[in-house]
Amino acid sequence: MQIATKKYQMFINGEFVESTSNETSQVINPATEEVISEVPKGTIADVRQAVDAAAKAQKEWAKLPAIERATYLRAISKGIRENADNLARIISEEMGKTKALAEVEVNFTADYIDYTAEWARRYEGEIVQSDRPNENIFVFKQPIGVVAGILPWNFPFFLIARKAAPALLTGNTIVLKPSAESPNNALEFAKIVEKAGLPKGVINIVTGSGSVLGNELASNSKVGLVSLTGSYHAGAAVMRAAAENITKVSLELGGKAPAIVMADADLDLAVKSIVASRVINSGQVCNCAERVYVHEDIADEFYEKIAEAMKQMKFGNPLVHSDIDMGPLVNKSSLEAVEDHVKDAIAAGAKLLTGGKRSGEVGYYFEPTVLINATNEMRIMQEEIFGPVLPIATFKDLDEAIDLANDCEFGLTSSIYTQNLDVAMRASNELQFGETYINRENFEAIQGFHAGWKKSGIGGADGKHGLEEYLQTHVVYLQYNLEKK
Repeated sequence: MQIATKKYQMFINGEFVESTSNETSQVINPATEEVISEVPKGTIADVRQAVDAAAKAQKEWAKLPAIERATYLRAISKGIRENADNLARIISEEMGKTKALAEVEVNFTADYIDYTAEWARRYEGEIVQSDRPNENIFVFKQPIGVVAGILPWNFPFFLIARKAAPALLTGNTIVLKPSAESPNNALEFAKIVEKAGLPKGVINIVTGSGSVLGNELASNSKVGLVSLTGSYHAGAAVMRAAAENITKVSLELGGKAPAIVMADADLDLAVKSIVASRVINSGQVCNCAERVYVHEDIADEFYEKIAEAMKQMKFGNPLVHSDIDMGPLVNKSSLEAVEDHVKDAIAAGAKLLTGGKRSGEVGYYFEPTVLINATNEMRIMQEEIFGPVLPIATFKDLDEAIDLANDCEFGLTSSIYTQNLDVAMRASNELQFGETYINRENFEAIQGFHAGWKKSGIGGADGKHGLEEYLQTHVVYLQYNLEKK
């Protein structure tokens, strides 16, 4: 018997509503290719209604002390923990993530919200020395106003918190637009928001086409900040739409993370970390290890170890199998794009060690894949793959390795494996990336700062510096009279 398709509504001004279009979109389970839900196909009118609600709510929300706003955040994180199992199942079902990783995402999201709430008494302005007598210069930190949060599908639930938690804590309100591939978790989150008693209009969630809704959010004159996590092309489109109103943008875009394996590296550690950084979420993570450069003296041993490790990776339907390392890719077009990358690399001279093709007739599965003899001229070494594929090239010395790693238009994350402190420090200074991981997998910390260089983005998230993305300065020059009145 076929299970009834779930039907969701958008969340605008504290109410669950249908779209003004009265149309819906279907959400597909990538593991089974079955329709699992219908969500409203939002319109420009819906976005404007959500932005208006957020703008109206923001004035009163900003008047609350930050510690009171933090209380609402803690209520939301409590609701997330109470619904953790259901949320993890929904994430696995709609985007193919393993249940274990979905559970990590849900718990990490709650932790992130709690961490952000702790900043209520910590973020601060300044008092600057004046050149004039009887004057103080105050630098106040003020909310920007309405934030538009445009979300990706690969870590859909966590990105809600990464955008909404700092926005709300600092006195902003937000309109969230989840990916059309994975909107269910966001609309389940709306139920938690409603139960937490958040004032109407502080969080709004609209669903539908990224090009239509995202463009309206980025170009709407009432939006003060657009925070997007997505592809380079989506980021460029947001910048163009935001330019007319000189709206601030914060963009986390694509990556092409290099992993450098030096001759003195602990090979078992390097292999374990690189494989973990590649197959997590089926390789669909912007800070994944995307290309490997291994010293020529240890290349053969490294090839043997990493090919064997990738062969051991298990994959399948996340809701059926608990002992797997990865699930399917998110949709058919992603599967076809990964297939195309591998075929193109082999045609250009790369050699296939393992994997290299889709698996099964149902579901968007691609085998864990290793390619050697890659060169930087190949498309697979320059464009983001977003699948469980590792292309590998060799190098002679550190100079060449750093040059090869930096020879890319993206600059999000990087990694190096070495036992030499001098090498590690030089790599830290010369690699042109927002993050460098030394002798560990690619995964950032809540209290760090996740930001890309070059075409990987503008601005950043997490920690103190990420919180400041949602604030603007207001400088006040106060002259006073010392004479007694």
